Amino acid sequence: MQKRRLFSLAAAALAAALSVNAHAEKKDQFSVCWTIYAGWMPWGYASSSGIIDKWADKYGIEIDVVQLNDYVESINQYTAGEFDGCGMTNMDALTIPAAGGVDSTALIVGDYSNGNDGLVIKGEGKTLADLKGRPINLVELSVSHYFLARALESAGMSERDLKVVNTSDADMIAAFATPDVQAVATWNPMLAEIAAQPDVSLVYDSSKIPGEILDMMVVNTETLADNPDFGKALVGAWFETMALMQAGTPESTAALTEMAKASGTDLEGYKAQLAATELFYTPADALAFVTDPALPDTMARVAQFSFDHGILGEGAASPEVIGMQFPGNTVIGDEGNVMLRFDPSYVQMAADGKL
Repeated sequence: MQKRRLFSLAAAALAAALSVNAHAEKKDQFSVCWTIYAGWMPWGYASSSGIIDKWADKYGIEIDVVQLNDYVESINQYTAGEFDGCGMTNMDALTIPAAGGVDSTALIVGDYSNGNDGLVIKGEGKTLADLKGRPINLVELSVSHYFLARALESAGMSERDLKVVNTSDADMIAAFATPDVQAVATWNPMLAEIAAQPDVSLVYDSSKIPGEILDMMVVNTETLADNPDFGKALVGAWFETMALMQAGTPESTAALTEMAKASGTDLEGYKAQLAATELFYTPADALAFVTDPALPDTMARVAQFSFDHGILGEGAASPEVIGMQFPGNTVIGDEGNVMLRFDPSYVQMAADGKL
């Protein structure tokens, strides 16, 4: 089991300084990282198929797309300045890079989990109430922890009613196979494999909280500001891949099959995961979500959870300690400490055909 690494205030300041020095410059080579998840498999395919290279070549740059095995570690590496961008959820973007002092931009909000995150219990447990007094394994202080809190809230329960056991996503399936692990909160593809085992029950999933667990490509704000072509190439490659996925052609089937294989399932299995993922296949769909007034409210809820669990940085005095900027220059939190930005301008270029 891997404990989630949280930066101390001093370490965060150092990471932020190193990140700014490393990124705040014009350059022509970039790298982004991602981990296995239904909504991020397109990044792997865009890389292996040459779509990323095509868009990078258009702007005279190089983009290396790197798959990592551990989700939280991928965000830690991005926060430390080892990558220019990383696939991560909205909460993790707030509590790791933003809380660590690294100004970050949600370049692409690709989807929200609409059933891809779930809570599974072994044996006789059939409802959330059956969690009472039991341990539950999850990636502590990650979006799975937030998901658990929302699930318990719906049942009139709280974390005081059970015991949270921190478990790396890379270890989740193996942990569930042991007799000591009775319940887990996790995401696909681990969720699908666990839920398919005999004598287990899926008692809650993220379709109950639509629009709250967002899957994004987050990039360093300084890097993006100094290198707008980096943003244009990523957005262009993403939406070309999205268009291919829903084209209904033999090429589309081949692409989906490759994504399925890379995620450890078959085509039907991957399609099932996509059915539980509200992917924004077009720039217009992505824009509609990001510009919806509900997004700041969602992030305020996420910030409150994060503050309550002590993951907004050492000494955080309130949920508003980190500023978050949204379309129309709306800011919630500290306007003097904006560290997470939802910037739709590059997706708008895609929608306007200007990439």
